[in-house]
Amino acid sequence: MAKLAQMPRAPLLVVLMLMLLGVGAAAAAVPEYREAPHFTNSAAARCPPPLPATDADAACSPHAAVHVAMTLDAPYLRGTMAAVLSVLRHASCPESVHFHFLASSSSSPEAAAAARELRGTVRASFPSLAFRVYPFDESRVAGLISTSIRGALDRPLNYARSYLASTLPACVRRVVYLDSDVVVTDDIAALAATPLPGEAAVAAPEYCGANFTAYFTPGFWASRALSESAFAGRRACYFNTGVMVLDLPRWRRAGYTAQIEEWMELQRRVRIYELGSLPPFLLVFAGRIAAVDHRWNQHGLGGDNYRGLCRGLHAGAVSLLHWSGKGKPWDRLDAGKPCPLDAVWAKYDLLRPAAAIETS
Repeated sequence: MAKLAQMPRAPLLVVLMLMLLGVGAAAAAVPEYREAPHFTNSAAARCPPPLPATDADAACSPHAAVHVAMTLDAPYLRGTMAAVLSVLRHASCPESVHFHFLASSSSSPEAAAAARELRGTVRASFPSLAFRVYPFDESRVAGLISTSIRGALDRPLNYARSYLASTLPACVRRVVYLDSDVVVTDDIAALAATPLPGEAAVAAPEYCGANFTAYFTPGFWASRALSESAFAGRRACYFNTGVMVLDLPRWRRAGYTAQIEEWMELQRRVRIYELGSLPPFLLVFAGRIAAVDHRWNQHGLGGDNYRGLCRGLHAGAVSLLHWSGKGKPWDRLDAGKPCPLDAVWAKYDLLRPAAAIETS
């Protein structure tokens, strides 16, 4: 486990700037994230040297022990910050973890300013974190997205995971992809080291007892040309795409991004699924992935996609909690209606309330 080093709290630059500019009380309520503790590599883990936080080429450093990819946007920033803190808190070599953030890009000055603000927020809370922010061109996928059962699933950035192989540097061969609504409670290196036998490009916990047919429309299953050809020769099982280990060179060789896009193009013509970015992944990878222990994705803690009711953990050990579903812990906590497990997430919440700012 990482060693905690004492660090000073971040200066309240945002508040001071607002005061100097004469901004009113309403603007001063802009959320401010506090600086996270600094975690150092464990001497017992034989970690590589720490990665430099300011080196643009750190992603290709041989000292990068683990690569983690996530999306970065304002609506889910609070979740992303908590997830990053949880990874570092439990990693044996936190100073040797490199984060890759994909953020929506646009040519407008407003979008550019928003991207700089997101990057600055991450840097202010994690001064020594090795990370890079990559612009994700939403127009690449926007025309392929069809409406789903929940609006949040239709965001173009939700599909960025399909483009990691063409976005990250070629030197990054293996990456752990994490959704923004997770908390890691174990050493991320153990997940990153998951064996991927043969030409498997994806590893994830799979659930062969789940009702796989529910993820596609009756029309899909009624068409033998579609359903039988899609999963021919495969024992297709459900898996959640919020936690995956990806082999990027294998992904590129197989052209998996193009295969995903082909299913999305078909979906635009014939309705074959209802659930955002997950079904295209299932169509391409179900029955082709390397299995990961279920402890690495205790998913569904956000309830279903309609009401987001409280749910408990599945039986077994826990290395990662995942609030997939409509209910997000930060929303329920702010509403004063948390679920029991939301208290676990709250321990990693870096958002400093306005009252704490005023009294610090």
